[in-house]
Amino acid sequence: MKYCGIDLHSNNSVVVITDESDQVLYSKRHPNDLSQILAGLEMHRGELSGVVVESTYNWYWLVDGLQEAGLRVHLANTAAIKQ
Repeated sequence: MKYCGIDLHSNNSVVVITDESDQVLYSKRHPNDLSQILAGLEMHRGELSGVVVESTYNWYWLVDGLQEAGLRVHLANTAAIKQ
């Protein structure tokens, strides 16, 4: 099982995929372009249990696109996550 987290910024996103032992399998900064982000996820797509996106002011386009692509998406409130 693999997990994906996307750190969403105003003009780019950092996509990280880890396995069950928290080993980083993929880490890359992408421009905020859905096709490029989906291409980055493609190699691991079949094993992803979900994608977590931080709920910033501009999350909607990414979440909508990921869901339309058939991915299970979760929004994270970074202010409420225990560090």
